[in-house]
Amino acid sequence: MTTPHSDSPFLAACRAEPHDRTPVWFMRQAGRSLPEYRAIRGSGSILNTIADADLSTEITLQPVRRYGVDAAILFSDIVVPAHAVGFGVDVRPGVGPVIDRPFECRADLERLRPLEPETDTPYVLETVRQVVADGSVPLIGFAGGPFTVASYLIEGAPSRTYGRTKAMMLGDPELWNALMERLADMAIASLRSQIDCGASAIQLFDSWAGALSPPVYERCVLPFSRRVFEGVADTGVPRIHFGVGTGEILHLMADAGADVIGVDWRVPLDVARLRLGPDTILQGNLDPAVCLGPLDVVEAEVADVLRRNGDHPGHIFNLGHGVLPEMDPAVLAHVVDQVHAHNRGS
Repeated sequence: MTTPHSDSPFLAACRAEPHDRTPVWFMRQAGRSLPEYRAIRGSGSILNTIADADLSTEITLQPVRRYGVDAAILFSDIVVPAHAVGFGVDVRPGVGPVIDRPFECRADLERLRPLEPETDTPYVLETVRQVVADGSVPLIGFAGGPFTVASYLIEGAPSRTYGRTKAMMLGDPELWNALMERLADMAIASLRSQIDCGASAIQLFDSWAGALSPPVYERCVLPFSRRVFEGVADTGVPRIHFGVGTGEILHLMADAGADVIGVDWRVPLDVARLRLGPDTILQGNLDPAVCLGPLDVVEAEVADVLRRNGDHPGHIFNLGHGVLPEMDPAVLAHVVDQVHAHNRGS
């Protein structure tokens, strides 16, 4: 009896198993640059769209149909669990997550009760079930890394300096640890519920972890990222770990326990594998802005990423961060075709 997607090049690459083509998917591939997304998205908070399972399913599958990518990424947001338990989170268009009353003191821990996915986020689970029922490609579920979610809750909005977050992290480690434990457990509950509903892999987006020095990351963040990955280890699904600007902490992120390490565009793949070891499975890492340039430049940069991988079976092609809103979908379609046409080992 074959398991679902047993012939998936994406899942094979996640395990460095033999497969016939380099798999590719894009972070933020659902929405943003797609005209079919803008046609049905509507106005208002993205959280309202996420709460509509039928709409979220359609948005999740749109890039699979258009691009022929090897995996779908759930259409959701990393702040959905905190929103669902009533912390007071919204996602403002053009701004990002904003918090009514930012996290400031121990009393605020009571505003982060344990997540009960079947009760709190049934719409997410229904979206997962519907996408899985479509069956075209494996679905990647995800959650926000505890540090990145904490930074939004503490800062109250996206930040360039993470000043309040670092002040709490370093100035009140007891409160910081309590917050991180709570967010790690919410991530585990969310991820396990997505896996239970059929997600074939998961990704932990610790998008802003690159704002930290290696010693601070190791002391204040790594234990909680490890807690998340250990919390879903028994499910057997591939686990991916990603952050931006993480070149100096890649080795620590790898120690958290993920099967696949996402690499942003600042560290070439061959350099990343040299730092992490020859058997490391990597995801990435075309600079998203390259896709705004001439097609011959895009082709050359895609070829360079593939060359630097050196035909290692443990590679999933992706951007080094998310799809930019102004990208031409035709360019991304061309990237997919080029990656799929690459003959590994030739």
